[in-house]
Amino acid sequence: MIGTIVNTLAILIGSMIGGGIKKGIGEKYQNALYNAMGLAACGLGINAIVQNMPKSTFPVLFIISFAIGSLAGTVLNLYDRFERLTKRFSKGNLGQGLSTAIVLFCIGTLSILGPMESALHGNHTYLYTNATLDFITSLVLASAYGIGIAFSAAVLFLWQGSIYLFAGYLSSFLTADLLTEISLIGGFLILSSGLSILKIKDCNALNMLPALVVPVAWFIIKAILSF
Repeated sequence: MIGTIVNTLAILIGSMIGGGIKKGIGEKYQNALYNAMGLAACGLGINAIVQNMPKSTFPVLFIISFAIGSLAGTVLNLYDRFERLTKRFSKGNLGQGLSTAIVLFCIGTLSILGPMESALHGNHTYLYTNATLDFITSLVLASAYGIGIAFSAAVLFLWQGSIYLFAGYLSSFLTADLLTEISLIGGFLILSSGLSILKIKDCNALNMLPALVVPVAWFIIKAILSF
């Protein structure tokens, strides 16, 4: 799990450096960082959508996924629960930053295929590349939202660690088509986080997270019916 450990450490170090920078900059510069992160998240989200939508073999699946996922997330009240939890540790808007960080760090091809490639072939290239990107992202996020962004490192470690441990079982199930659908939904989630940071529209991205489960359930049902 060396690749996942490096990725986790990259986020921790980036968060500590960014948290230190935050203490020394004024509100005007923090707002500039919010704008930068919001625009970057929107750009990354749009890029993921544009790349994956033409590859989707089930063009309406992401719409159904968001409809079902948003309803489930709202019933479970994920956003408010997460906000209350983060406010125990911070008086600012750490919840918004953490939710953005978790989506950016965990919902992506590198973060899913990386631990599988590491477990099955001993190839850590994907995770080292991901670690570099996450280091920069965590540094900027922490400079805007504070060192609390480091909590996302624990989420990433559990996420990638689980994939690493079950790589043998997941390799045959995580097909290119399924990864396309997950990446497409991930793109919309990242875009929605960017819109929230820019205060254009508060989409409550956390309430939409269950949308990621719908394509997985669909492909499982599809595989069962094909027997």
